[in-house]
Amino acid sequence: MHTNWKKKIILFLTSQTISLFGTALVQYAIMWHITLTTQSGVMMTIAIVCGFLPTFFLSPFAGVWADRYNRKLLIIMSDSLIAISTLILAILFMAGFNGLWLLFVISGIRALGTAIQTPAVGAIVPQLVPEDKLTKVNATNGSILAFVMLVSPMVAAALLTVASLEVIFFIDVITAIIAILILIVFLPVKSHAKALEQQTTSYFNDMRQGYLYIKNHNYVKNFFIFCAFFFILAAPVAFLTPLQVTRTFGEDVWRLTAIEIVFSIGMMAGGIVIASWGGFKNKIHTMTLACLIMGSCTLALGLIPNFWVYLIFMGLVGVAMPFFNTPSTVLLQEKVSEDYLGRVFGVLGMISSVMMPLGMVIFGPLSDIIQIEWLLMFTGLLMFIQSFFLFGNKALIEAGKPSVKAE
Repeated sequence: MHTNWKKKIILFLTSQTISLFGTALVQYAIMWHITLTTQSGVMMTIAIVCGFLPTFFLSPFAGVWADRYNRKLLIIMSDSLIAISTLILAILFMAGFNGLWLLFVISGIRALGTAIQTPAVGAIVPQLVPEDKLTKVNATNGSILAFVMLVSPMVAAALLTVASLEVIFFIDVITAIIAILILIVFLPVKSHAKALEQQTTSYFNDMRQGYLYIKNHNYVKNFFIFCAFFFILAAPVAFLTPLQVTRTFGEDVWRLTAIEIVFSIGMMAGGIVIASWGGFKNKIHTMTLACLIMGSCTLALGLIPNFWVYLIFMGLVGVAMPFFNTPSTVLLQEKVSEDYLGRVFGVLGMISSVMMPLGMVIFGPLSDIIQIEWLLMFTGLLMFIQSFFLFGNKALIEAGKPSVKAE
């Protein structure tokens, strides 16, 4: 099944990295264009909502598609949808139609593509990689992702000073075409068993079966409940730290750039460490360690008066991210039945796309009334305490043990 897997996963990750780079360029370019032309918090909020709401609503459907249909084909289709919509936007901008509403619409369409792609990518990796290599591959992918997120804002900023917005749109179209060609020409991936079967159940019955699978498997249900609360608590450290830095340490742009760079370098380092180490034998222990680090560092970010020490703790938050993301992804890939992988990743996509913005709905307005430092200390302490839920949950501890794939 996994013959020549190294070549396959290198080709797959290469195509995804190229596609992601183009996508990230456009996301930063759109965000900065809206910021510079409007300087409006309301407009920024609309852009963020357009970027996550479609993902939330489509994710459960996309999860069913990832279980019903060829996952490689779904990835190609989502890349194509994003590329075509971006091409149309570039042509409209060149023709002089450059209203902000167009950027909101395109953000929504691109979010639909992301919703289709995320569960398909999560579910296809175990088709390409032997089970004992999943941790290394997912950790490596995490480091690549961190590198792309480190480089893309710099490249986007450089391009915006010498080129128009539509030039960046065309770059995204080209990167998407290259990624699609790699998948079509060089990477044969057989359809998984369920995709080859005659579909006898209705579409919504498939979705219901997915939810029942989650409900009936305590480790999946408990993990998703944990993520929902943890992501809400993580909103201040994810979204409010730039505002905190501006208010507390000064409005210099280099400070905002520094926290982004340090966080990305931390994520890259964490990915490299987890790829070479592999984490504790029980994946839940590794995830607990990550949550304890993130909680204590978030608390520290609310206490530290020195910017350079602040950067160290921001970097540590970045290091901890792959310690959570990698084992949690591998846990699902190893334990969840292949027929349900897409639907399980679809629900995870729903949770991750809505809970942090929901956290911002709570903590964003509070940040104008209460000092952000207090919010960070409060949420950091709760994150630290919540970490022990992972360590004390029998179903999760049992699932975290190295074992054969569950049916």
